[in-house]
Amino acid sequence: MRKGLVLGLVLLAMALALPASAAEEAGAVPGKSQWQYISAAFVLGIAAFAGAFGQAKAIAAACTSLGRNPGAAGAIRLALILGLAFIESLVLYALLIAFRVLA
Repeated sequence: MRKGLVLGLVLLAMALALPASAAEEAGAVPGKSQWQYISAAFVLGIAAFAGAFGQAKAIAAACTSLGRNPGAAGAIRLALILGLAFIESLVLYALLIAFRVLA
């Protein structure tokens, strides 16, 4: 668990540092840098992984809850769909941020 936390923090630090390293120097010709594309792909990759992991955990918890209490299926299903929508919206926000980096 601790190794995963350290790895996650290192990846987060790299994701935050990549846009800063992609900044062009004062005398450079304005245009696209290769670092912009790399940072956008990195952000999308992490967002897709985190979103998929969160959705898998939510679905597993919902299945476990349904197995233990089938009578609460309606409430569990509603909470699951709402949670999955929120998780997916975070991935879409990452996509918008990546497009903004490339704009």
